[in-house]
Amino acid sequence: MANVTFKHNPVTLIGNEIKVGDKAPEFTVLANDMSEVTLASSKGKIRLFSVVPSVDTGVCDAQTRKFNEEASKLENVEVITVSVDLPFAQRRWCAASGLENVITVSDHRDLSFGEAYGVVMKELRLLARAVFVVDANDTVTYVEYVSEGSNHPNYEAAIAAVKEAN
Repeated sequence: MANVTFKHNPVTLIGNEIKVGDKAPEFTVLANDMSEVTLASSKGKIRLFSVVPSVDTGVCDAQTRKFNEEASKLENVEVITVSVDLPFAQRRWCAASGLENVITVSDHRDLSFGEAYGVVMKELRLLARAVFVVDANDTVTYVEYVSEGSNHPNYEAAIAAVKEAN
């Protein structure tokens, strides 16, 4: 598994580590309206999964904004921000963010995404910061487990992967 720290303290990641070339694992998370969202919900699109500990923090807010601003310029791309924030908190953040097309999903109920993609921080029951790009055929084309939870991901590399998958 990837070695990850959160606020410079080592954390244990639960789940399966994903690698480029893997078939993207299925998952079930909740949308802001409490409906279920799965990998199949966005079948046929390029997906950038932006995984954050909580949209209510500065780095997570910036990450969500950056990926949504960059990817909104591209066709057939869906940016999905995944956290364990409750759907109600995500809906509030979306309303306050001024971003119209942002998609946030909550993994709070089952940690289904977190375990399938190996990003559950056992000690905190939060998701570790990570980025996954999945092509239209459900193949993982880019993976970044951010080594320190308070650091930003490599935005340029992730966006380049999205463009390449398109």
